[in-house]
Amino acid sequence: MAGFRRGRYEARFAETRADIEAAQRLRQRCFRGAAEGLDADQFDPLCRHVLVEDHTTGQLICCFRIQPFENGRTIDGSYAAQFYDLDRLQAFDGRMVEMGRFCIDPEVRDADVLRVAWGAMTQYVDTEGVELLFGCSSFKGTEAEAYMDAFALLKERHLAPKRWLPRVKAPAVFRFAARLRLRKPNLKLAMKGMPPLLRTYLVMGGWVSDHAVVDKDLNTLHVFTGLEIGAIPAARKRLLRAT
Repeated sequence: MAGFRRGRYEARFAETRADIEAAQRLRQRCFRGAAEGLDADQFDPLCRHVLVEDHTTGQLICCFRIQPFENGRTIDGSYAAQFYDLDRLQAFDGRMVEMGRFCIDPEVRDADVLRVAWGAMTQYVDTEGVELLFGCSSFKGTEAEAYMDAFALLKERHLAPKRWLPRVKAPAVFRFAARLRLRKPNLKLAMKGMPPLLRTYLVMGGWVSDHAVVDKDLNTLHVFTGLEIGAIPAARKRLLRAT
């Protein structure tokens, strides 16, 4: 991943404490709306942190963290396992990686940032032989009514296979698959409300939990999201690797 570049943006692993704190400051701005302080937790020391910078200015534009697992037997040590019962995924026998705290500077609106982040992640997945990529995909705010069409589309087309489907664990959830069982989504409104990162997962064949967790701490609704690397359409894999 070192030096992965497209246009003016370059992805690299954090190398120093200052690098990690820069990522935590960006996370603080994006997730907590605060100009001061660090968004940090007990998972940061367990992860590798990826920085996407504008190499012409040195400005940090995007960041995320990754935590690898040899297989599903230790998935209870993941960030997502705080919120979801992942017992079914313990049977997954391949290498896994959790991708979390993904954020892009809200003042930057350049699609190349997301392309570089995914290109770097693709390089890591290929190099490390990862077979399952997972994490929590977040909707801003905790009011599900704003995203009913998006949730209806997830229910209709993108639920996890039953053998991997996470069960409810968090105290506050929105069970959209059950609540919206009869609702047909408006596709335009659904895609407008879908977070960009989640849209990318879905285009590649990703799937989600049947419920969203209400996360008051980060003021989000999030769904568990999984992507089996072997199931990504060949054309999409070629596109990612070309990036």
